[in-house]
Amino acid sequence: MDKVIRWFLVFILFILLVLVRAFEAKLFYDPLILHFRHHYLYESLPEFNTLKLFFFVFLRYLLNMIISLGIIYVIFKNKRLIKFSIKFYSVAFFVMSLVYYVLLHTDIINDQWLTFYVRRFLIHPLFVLILIPAFYYQKMLVKQTN
Repeated sequence: MDKVIRWFLVFILFILLVLVRAFEAKLFYDPLILHFRHHYLYESLPEFNTLKLFFFVFLRYLLNMIISLGIIYVIFKNKRLIKFSIKFYSVAFFVMSLVYYVLLHTDIINDQWLTFYVRRFLIHPLFVLILIPAFYYQKMLVKQTN
């Protein structure tokens, strides 16, 4: 694939990630959006439907993951990295969803900062910003040893 076309595809895929974020209120059920934008330090969590909330968190995570995997594949063209990324995303979703559920349904921590940040990792494509430099660094290390 031509280098210009590859970077154009990466750009388009990043635009898709931005569009998911831009239309989040219309696409996904999330009563916590407004809560965390305003006075969440002073107010308790709003009422929400747990099953519906987690379904839409999963849907959003899946959508961001698929686009992110596309970005990783276009940049590196390495199926092993995609397989690793799928496993990484799956384990991360399971662990963070469990933590998120516990934080939402217990009063272990009175502070909502942790809930805010766990939620952020679930609904935003932050892992792609971690994985791309990590894979690039790994690629550079392999080149140096050869």
